[in-house]
Amino acid sequence: MTKGVFGTDGIRGRVGVYPITPEFCLRLGWSIGKVFADQCPDSDPQTSSDGAVKPTVLIGKDTRISGYMFEAALQAGLVSAGADVKLLGPMPTPGIAYLTRTLKGAAGIVISASHNPFGDNGIKFFDASGSKLSDDLEAQIEAALRQAMDCEPSEALGRASRVPDAVGRYVEFCKSSVSQSLDLSGMKLVIDCANGATYQIADKVFAEMGARVETIAASPNGFNINKECGSTHPETLMARVVESGADVGIAFDGDGDRVVMVDRKGRLVDGDQIVYAIAKHRQRQGTLNGGVVGTLMSNLGLQLALQQDTIEFARANVGDRYILEMLKAKNWQLGAEPSGHILTLDLTSTGDAIISALQVLLAMQSAQSDLDELVAGVTKMPQTLVNVVTSNPKEVMQHPAVAQIVAAFAAELGDRGRILVRPSGTEPLLRIMVEGADESEICGVAEQIAVAAKQAAGDS
Repeated sequence: MTKGVFGTDGIRGRVGVYPITPEFCLRLGWSIGKVFADQCPDSDPQTSSDGAVKPTVLIGKDTRISGYMFEAALQAGLVSAGADVKLLGPMPTPGIAYLTRTLKGAAGIVISASHNPFGDNGIKFFDASGSKLSDDLEAQIEAALRQAMDCEPSEALGRASRVPDAVGRYVEFCKSSVSQSLDLSGMKLVIDCANGATYQIADKVFAEMGARVETIAASPNGFNINKECGSTHPETLMARVVESGADVGIAFDGDGDRVVMVDRKGRLVDGDQIVYAIAKHRQRQGTLNGGVVGTLMSNLGLQLALQQDTIEFARANVGDRYILEMLKAKNWQLGAEPSGHILTLDLTSTGDAIISALQVLLAMQSAQSDLDELVAGVTKMPQTLVNVVTSNPKEVMQHPAVAQIVAAFAAELGDRGRILVRPSGTEPLLRIMVEGADESEICGVAEQIAVAAKQAAGDS
């Protein structure tokens, strides 16, 4: 069945523009309730007065203002379909995955647009195991969306309740990921919460493990999520780490599934370097269990560094769901995107920024090294990324003029570099990445491709 509203990571868009509207979310909630009533009859069943089994669906959100509206709409739709709802409030995406699994939910719903600005929002889903929905389940939800919406009789309606200890449960889970082996006493951390979903959680985790913690961007007001802060804008954190004499800086994105770090000298440490540090630590401990999966965007420097250390490396398509698919196919545990989406499947079912940061701190403690020393083995190849705004990124990418110039430059670069042109899976952008040894050369190549893409966008 051809997909409609689902993208590579759920449903995302501008608030008030279909499908990110209250009316659609009401229908979406109803459709999910109908599908999971049929698909998951044995997950935390609650029996109504007529003997029917009711699925339980958890809903969590980030801190953007529109989250209240979509939470209410989804809740109403689910309850009208006969599903019970557990409301988690502001909660990182990986926390929602964890609580869906441990509270025996049939499904978990995340209301978030991740690293996007507050005017965007989205809906992501987890199944009972805390994993992303299968294509088959997404297709069934799409089919239900096309049906006429009805309402269960009063005796078969679902119930809604809040989970009062959701934050405490997730904090303890994060701490348990490193058991008793990590002691952060004497370490000073600066943590940037992006005014997002980690604002009431991250400081607790690291402080309760002994660190002295300074938090920034931890005062969400519904409008400031990701605004000049967080993993996409770490400049303030970089400066603050140096000013305060901190050992490490940690920056999350709005929904807490991405992390970048800052070393004691104020230098950015991205997802490629983070996964390298974790892989090296696990190799020393004998717990790596396979290799590392990156993406087409992963820096060539990561690949070369892992090869130098005899650690296997494979590239998946861009997007954490493709990393996850390849990890499962290879029976490996560790994968990452350069943006800081790190997967450690032996610890949790989805990318978890807090748990990933803890893994790096564990590696630092084990090696008795500072962060800059830990990632020194990765020599990053110059890489430039240019975004072209267009409502039709796939069409622009396939435009003959764009395809021709990309092919010409790829042939010219040869083994000296890489070109990747792809539509964003989350925003109306065409992303142009060029990598090579000569920074001025790759910047020029990227700009010329971007010019061609902008002209093609004007033609489309």
